[in-house]
Amino acid sequence: MKKIQSRFGEIEYDPKGVLHCPQGLIGFEHLRDFVVMPNEKDGPLFWIQSVEDAHIALVLTDPTNFFPTYMVEPEEHERKALNMGAEDTCHALVVVTVHPDRNVTLNLAAPILFAPQSNRAMQVILESSGYSIQTPLPVPVVEPQETASPEAQATSSA
Repeated sequence: MKKIQSRFGEIEYDPKGVLHCPQGLIGFEHLRDFVVMPNEKDGPLFWIQSVEDAHIALVLTDPTNFFPTYMVEPEEHERKALNMGAEDTCHALVVVTVHPDRNVTLNLAAPILFAPQSNRAMQVILESSGYSIQTPLPVPVVEPQETASPEAQATSSA
């Protein structure tokens, strides 16, 4: 086991379980190894913490939690870079940004492809996809609750 200091305090991790990004991530090409932080709250967001730079941690999510039809299939050269076998699965994850005005956006134009079998990941740019690097988080639709008629309210309070 190894230890690093981070914004989360001291983190103890198994080097064999580190998420390896052979090409780094966009803007962080020099950072190759990340620890996936355990999610302490229920919800679709989680952190990855750089092993090489304690100041760098990113919030990620599975975009299908918010956009069910979002799908990215790795190309053959990406499958090779991720050491994927023919039957191996790949998951698309996206970076979440919380802006100073508290609006939350997802980078759907540059997903991170994650191959769990090899524990490797790489960020790709979806050129001409129409996706944005700042896609607003959809506002949940709240179904209006039915209100009881005055007669029903009078009956229930009697």
